[in-house]
Amino acid sequence: MRGAAKVAICAACHGPEGSKPIAGMPALSGQQEEFLVLQMILLREGLRDVPAMSGMLKTFNDRDLIDIAAYYSAAKPFTNSGNERNPQRYALGAEISKAMGCGSCHMGNYAGQRQVPRITSQREDYLTSALKAYRDNQRSGVDTSMNAVMYKATDADIAALAHYLAHQ
Repeated sequence: MRGAAKVAICAACHGPEGSKPIAGMPALSGQQEEFLVLQMILLREGLRDVPAMSGMLKTFNDRDLIDIAAYYSAAKPFTNSGNERNPQRYALGAEISKAMGCGSCHMGNYAGQRQVPRITSQREDYLTSALKAYRDNQRSGVDTSMNAVMYKATDADIAALAHYLAHQ
C-alpha cells in the first residue's frame, strides 16, 4: 500500500495503521488526506507546536508526507472501543455540537472534508485536549475559527462534546 514503508516512525504513537494510538494521541486512520498533509507540513515547518512530534518530520519531503497521508487516509477508520457511552453526556454533547455548528465544517456525520478533520469516533481523550487547546488559544488551525467557536466553552461542555463525538 502506498506510504506503508514510510509510516514506521508514526506507528510508534499512532499505531501501525493509525487505528491503535496510545493515550492522548489522535487516531489517523480514515482521516482526510488533505488534512493530514497540511498538519504534517505545519509540524515539519515548526508552525504547529506538538512537543511529542518535535523534529520527527524534518527529514521527510513533501512527497513523503503525501504518501503517509494517503496510507492513513485509506486505512479503515478508527472506531472508539474505549469506555461506555454515557446517555446523559452523549445527549448534552449532541446539543452542544448542534449549538456550536460543528456539522457545518466537519459535515453532518463529522467525517470532515478536505482540510477539515474527521472527528467522528476519534479518541475521547485526544478530542478533550484538542478542544481545550483551541479554547485556551494554545492551538489554532489555518485560521482561528475553532478558537472562536470554543472561546466560551466550559470544561464540562468540552467533556460532553468530546464524549459525543467519540461515541458516534
